[in-house]
Amino acid sequence: MRIIAGSKRRLPLKTVLGKEVRPTTDRIKETLFNMIQNEIYGSYFLDLFAGSGQIGLEAVSRGAAYVVFVDNSRKAAECIQENIRFTKSEKECKLLCMDVGPALRSMEGNYQFDLVFLDPPYGELLEKHVLEYLKTSSLLKEGALIIVEAALGTDFSYLEELGFTVVKEKKYKTNVHMFITYRGKYE
Repeated sequence: MRIIAGSKRRLPLKTVLGKEVRPTTDRIKETLFNMIQNEIYGSYFLDLFAGSGQIGLEAVSRGAAYVVFVDNSRKAAECIQENIRFTKSEKECKLLCMDVGPALRSMEGNYQFDLVFLDPPYGELLEKHVLEYLKTSSLLKEGALIIVEAALGTDFSYLEELGFTVVKEKKYKTNVHMFITYRGKYE
């Protein structure tokens, strides 16, 4: 696993050992960042269920102004912190080792994000809970883009009812990236 492009290109990253983290492959990560490359520079980026931190660190390498990582696993947090130090990204990064719900609440009034990436454990509806929270929070800038990585076949039929619009959908062999925006409070 490595950083693919930008100022920290080719730097290797550590990953969490075991089955609790599913690292995004370099090919899928490259496809994802090619799709959002025009949104990255100068952005505030939120990486939820961050695992090793590779998605947020790729964003830093490509010019994101600031990234907040959230993961409740102590092993994952140690890995993320090590990767932040190794890539010399301490000034651009903050790590919250806590559950996503309390982490989101703790950031209210302190941050507004242009991009949110979430890759929760599959099949637990955590993405729906996060989106229900985000629709009423102050954490999203107007026009913010939310990217959800989920298993193929995950039900997203609730998005419109919550006030979200699907901008794009990119399917892979076993998973999908849903690119969505929230239209509710800015109409």
